[in-house]
Amino acid sequence: MPNSHRLWKTLLGLGASALLQCARKCLLAAEDFATHRYNIGMPKPSRTLIPKESRLTEQRNPASKNLDRITARQIVELMNREDRKVAIAVGREIPVIARAVDAIVAGIRKGGRLFYMGAGSSGRMAVLDAAECQPTFGTPPQLVQALIAGGGRAITQAVEGAEDDVRRAERELRTRKLTGNDVVVGVTASGTTPYVLAALKYARGRRATTVAITSNRGTPVTRMANIVIAAEVGPEVLTGSTRMKAGTAQKMVLNMLSTAVMARLGHVYENLMIDVVLTNEKVAKRALRILAEASGKSVSAAEHALRAAGHNMRVALVMLKLGVEAREARRRLKETQGNLRRALRE
Repeated sequence: MPNSHRLWKTLLGLGASALLQCARKCLLAAEDFATHRYNIGMPKPSRTLIPKESRLTEQRNPASKNLDRITARQIVELMNREDRKVAIAVGREIPVIARAVDAIVAGIRKGGRLFYMGAGSSGRMAVLDAAECQPTFGTPPQLVQALIAGGGRAITQAVEGAEDDVRRAERELRTRKLTGNDVVVGVTASGTTPYVLAALKYARGRRATTVAITSNRGTPVTRMANIVIAAEVGPEVLTGSTRMKAGTAQKMVLNMLSTAVMARLGHVYENLMIDVVLTNEKVAKRALRILAEASGKSVSAAEHALRAAGHNMRVALVMLKLGVEAREARRRLKETQGNLRRALRE
C-alpha cells in the first residue's frame, strides 16, 4: 500500500479528537520554527539603541519626578526654586554677553543690522524682543529683525517640520542681502536646531558676526558662532519643555543685548526712553513725565515744548534744558549727529 494511503488510514483511525490535537501540535511547531528563523535574522537587543541624552535641557530633573502626584502649591514652589537658578546661570555669561553687545554695536555703526534666528519657543522669544525695539527705542523696523522657522504662523502655533527646514533659513537671509556688517544671533535652547545651524553657517559664509544663545554647552551651535552665550540652567521641571527655565534665560539675555546695544547707540538718556514712539495715550503721558524728569521742568512746560518740537522728544529736551527755540535745538542736534549728550554739552 502506498505510504500516503497508510497515513490517511492511520489518521482516520485516530478519531476526531486525536486528529485535532495532532493538527494543533503541527501548527505550533511551524510557528516556533518561523519565529526562530525570524529572530536569527534580527539584531540582538542592545542598550545602545537608545543613546544616553547629553543635552542638559533634555534630561530628567530628579527634583520633579513626582510632579503628577504633588499639590498645586508644591508644584509652584518647586518651579520657583528652579527659576532662581536662571539668573545665576545668566550671570556667569556676563563677560560674553558684553562682548556680543560690543560686536552688535560695532556692526550697526557700520550700517549693519541685527538678525535673530530661532524655532519654536526660542523663535518666539526672539520675535518678542525684536518687536519691542522699534516702539521702545524709535529704531527703523529693518534694524532689528527676528526670523522664526515656519514664518508668521509659527508665532502662535506649532508648524510641523519647520525647525528642520534648513533651506528656508538660508533663503530668508539671502533675500535680506546679508552683509559682513550684519550680526546674526541664533537662539536655540537645545543647541541642535537645524534651522538655526543653517542660518549661522550661511552667515559665516557671508562674513557676518555670529552669536549663539543656548542652554547646552558643547553642542553643534557652539561650534558655529563667533560668540557663544551658554546659560546652562539644567534640566527642566517638565522634562524637555524648554519654554520654562531655558526660555526665561533666553528672555533675560535678549533683554540685555537689545537694551545695552540701544543704550550704547544713544537711544537712551540717563535711564529714560528718550526715543519712545508715541503710539497711544499711555505712552504720550509717559513722554511728558520723561521730559519733566530729565529737564527738571513742569509737566505743563514739557507739554508745550513737545508740541513746539513736533513731538520730537530729543528736540523738546534740548529746548527745555538749554532754554532755546525748536529751530536752535534741531541745529544743535544736527551738528552733533543726533548725539543728545553732546548737543546738551554734558
